[in-house]
Amino acid sequence: MKNYIYKIWDTLEKLESNIAFYPSIISLFGVLFAFFMIYLESIGISKYLVEHAPILVVNNTETARSLLTTFIAGLISIMVFSFSLVMILLNQASSNFSPRVLPGLISNRRHQVILGIYNSSLLYCIFTLVSIAPEGDKYQLPGFSVLLAIIFMTFSLGAFIYFIHSISQEIQVNTIMDKIFKKSKQRLEGLIENEKYIDVEFEDSSDWKSIIANTTGYMQDVNMKTLATLAEEHHLKIDIVPVKGMYILKGIPVLKYKGEVAEEKEDHIDLEKKLIEAVTFSNSELIEDNYILAFKQITEIALKAMSPGVNDPGTCINAIDYLTELFALRMTKKDKSYYFNEDEKAVISIKTVNFQELLYNVMAAMRTYCKHDIIIVQKLFIMFQYLLQQNDVLKENYKEIIIKEIINLRNDVLNNHQNDRDIEVIKSYIAKLKTVIPSEYSLEVQ
Repeated sequence: MKNYIYKIWDTLEKLESNIAFYPSIISLFGVLFAFFMIYLESIGISKYLVEHAPILVVNNTETARSLLTTFIAGLISIMVFSFSLVMILLNQASSNFSPRVLPGLISNRRHQVILGIYNSSLLYCIFTLVSIAPEGDKYQLPGFSVLLAIIFMTFSLGAFIYFIHSISQEIQVNTIMDKIFKKSKQRLEGLIENEKYIDVEFEDSSDWKSIIANTTGYMQDVNMKTLATLAEEHHLKIDIVPVKGMYILKGIPVLKYKGEVAEEKEDHIDLEKKLIEAVTFSNSELIEDNYILAFKQITEIALKAMSPGVNDPGTCINAIDYLTELFALRMTKKDKSYYFNEDEKAVISIKTVNFQELLYNVMAAMRTYCKHDIIIVQKLFIMFQYLLQQNDVLKENYKEIIIKEIINLRNDVLNNHQNDRDIEVIKSYIAKLKTVIPSEYSLEVQ
């Protein structure tokens, strides 16, 4: 039962990233409220208000029809314009920054809620218009419902003004990078908080039973609670083979497990089915599930800014600032991750991208495309100097990894610059780094 609850909850969390999720929910409330008002009108709420508070009732059939018709046409125009702005935003973000930032922009909850307000108001006006009696006593006119339609339209206009303001902010590269940074920071801090600093010697899983992927796609997330429940029920140890965010091809191992499992073939099949259902495959990637994507996205934005067609070193400098803080936070986390049971025993081994690979992937791209710009080179040396001054650099031999990347950057930069002044600046930064680097690592010009 727990497994199904976790699976339903996990599915709902994934649906939130869909651009149609909140608009659909809010639109449903708009329809339900319209039918609720039709019911109230049928029992005479407008008749009562005409007698006791006539100001709250629109008591003219032609006026009501004209208002509702105008509202419907206006809301359709606003929705078309708003959707067009969203498409322009996505197209511009894809071409100017990186296609990887699109899932984060699409899942913007504020824009989803605003589109939901438009659609719910539109549906409310349509159903209210249909409910107007073509002829008969004047009290059959849903006067109070029409007044509410005016209020909803006013609220929609306010939401439209806010939408214009929000969309103009969302397209700015600093806003995009700041959102990416905050989401990844939150994800990293959560992982670090839940990390147990216990020395663990996890068993070698090379001869364990493997569960093969039966589909293709990015391994978006793993429901650890489901796996932990199954591990407890069947006394298992589980090894998650791929790194989260990796593209999985059909036929490669996804999970390995070892434990006391019944010998019947049906039990094995049922257990493996439950285990593989805890892994979510998708064709999209979200930072909320995988903080590594933040490093990729910010790096790609920096590289795009340094391309000849854009030529925006300022954006690249801002991107390096965000990367510096993310790297400093990542150094407080261990390279190996485990899931512990209530007895503080590691039951699940989680494969992660280690710090060395992460730093190398970022710096390999930055060295290739930014080594010709002395301003960016200076910023990268400042980043390394800051990372070496962190108290956690000795953990997991992070200091040695950073020094190797400093040497790689030094070699590429000196081989790429001929100007005496540029070389003098580079050597001055190397001299500063020598004060925090052990003597066995040579930073002399080769």
